Amino acid sequence: MRALDPARTERADAFALWMKAPMPMVTLFKTLDVTPLTRQSRKFNMLMCWCVGKAASQVEQFYLLPVEGGMMEYDRLAVNTVVALRDGGISTCDIPFSKDLEQFEADYLRLTALVRDTCRPFDLEDHMVIGTSALVQTEIDGAVNIYAGCYNNPFMIWGKCRKRWFRTLLPVSFQFHHTQMDGAHAARFLELLQEEIRQFHSQVKASG
Repeated sequence: MRALDPARTERADAFALWMKAPMPMVTLFKTLDVTPLTRQSRKFNMLMCWCVGKAASQVEQFYLLPVEGGMMEYDRLAVNTVVALRDGGISTCDIPFSKDLEQFEADYLRLTALVRDTCRPFDLEDHMVIGTSALVQTEIDGAVNIYAGCYNNPFMIWGKCRKRWFRTLLPVSFQFHHTQMDGAHAARFLELLQEEIRQFHSQVKASG
């Protein structure tokens, strides 16, 4: 990762407009058809995280992030997931994104087990991290996350899947910092995410 002069990046105008705004976050809502992922229901959260990373890796704005009043450019992405701990609490775990699903799954299982056993978060400070939170206890229509001013990373929230005839639907909320990307970039990411989910089985067969 490297520090950039925001004025010399494609996000210069957005940085000037939104970096000091009291609420620079934008939230988009979309309902995804996640039917292909539910065929491996025990791995659903891992597969969602992998598809999120795969879609984000195709949108160059995800590699930029406003940090402490400046702009950082990253070479690698990670997807963060919330882990239930042995003591009843929760913590977070950053999973390095890999296009290789087997590698991503191995890292996911290893690192979430580490967080669960140690009751301590696992952070990857040299990765641009996409946050996720799965509220699987209930169906939700959407969520707007808090903005504390110190965590500018994009964030995705979803709840319990919904069965609709022969399909399984999942409403998601995607929150992003306006200096990192515009609504068009976020919308493209959500379209790519749906396409990655739709093509999941063919992608797995091709990689195998």
